[in-house]
Amino acid sequence: MKKTPLSPRPLSHLSDAPRRVLSAAQLRAHGVPSAEASAQSRKGGPWQQLLPGVYLLHSGQPTSDERLHAALLYTGRRPAPADEPGYGDSMITGLAALTLHGFTSTPPLLALDRIDVLVPRTRRLRSTGFVRIVRATGHDLPVAQELTGLPVAPVGRALADAVAQLPDAHAVRGVLTEAVRDGHVEPATAVRELNRARLLSRPHVVDAVDALLAEGRALAEDRLYEMVSRHRLPDPLWNVDLRLPGGPHLGGVDAYWPDHAVALELDTRAPRQDDAAVWSEYTRKREYLERLGITVVHITPRKLRDSMEQQAVVVRTALMAAEDRAPAAYVVVLPR
Repeated sequence: MKKTPLSPRPLSHLSDAPRRVLSAAQLRAHGVPSAEASAQSRKGGPWQQLLPGVYLLHSGQPTSDERLHAALLYTGRRPAPADEPGYGDSMITGLAALTLHGFTSTPPLLALDRIDVLVPRTRRLRSTGFVRIVRATGHDLPVAQELTGLPVAPVGRALADAVAQLPDAHAVRGVLTEAVRDGHVEPATAVRELNRARLLSRPHVVDAVDALLAEGRALAEDRLYEMVSRHRLPDPLWNVDLRLPGGPHLGGVDAYWPDHAVALELDTRAPRQDDAAVWSEYTRKREYLERLGITVVHITPRKLRDSMEQQAVVVRTALMAAEDRAPAAYVVVLPR
């Protein structure tokens, strides 16, 4: 007995979807064969093919959301169930990701000629149309953040991918400065991602990183002043050098309470090629000061930003503990 083929579902029900962008596999799951999708997307037809295997179910200009969705469908693992987005491990990165994270120094989404999409290193894809493929440098992808319902690379990774495509020093400095000034990312995280992407060999990137670190340090120092004032800690001597009388230079500290022999250092180091040597020098200085009876409190900019009250408690505890310690060695305090 010959079976009568099922009539295809009317195509009108697809045009009412929240995002009128579907892959060929999703269209087939809705009962629309590839030949019909191609026919609907011919010149003058009601649909259009945005990317290979990705269709926009109207003939007008795609919105920024539709372009992002299309880029993720193109790069996602296929086939995907009709009721699932089909993004796989793909995520928006680069300038588009920074705009989604709320950056104002990056172009509006519709002004971008290319949308960068981060995919696993082993994916066999090539850049096409308005999609630029960015492959993960290692086996692990960062954990995506969901913004506007889309998977987006974290700021640090998106920064590195954006900077890789920015030849202009002014633009590089703009996105890096905004990232730190507006609290999107810590300077150390940004520099770590730039180093991982091997971008620190580019002169205009190095210049921008120097400005980034200066910006990050200035912000951290402002928060340190705020912590002392807001939580009514004793006023320290700010930014001083310590020396033994007639002896060697012990190093600089960001704050020093001479009556309590407590020093505070902000860790604004950035992970670069010489990081191990810098950390070793810092450790030696800290151990030397503590042998002299000076307590060293170590605070990172992130801790100051996220838990200022807790850091104030740490400093206050160190100051109060001075009464129970043996007197520290006398040191000379000089302006730095």
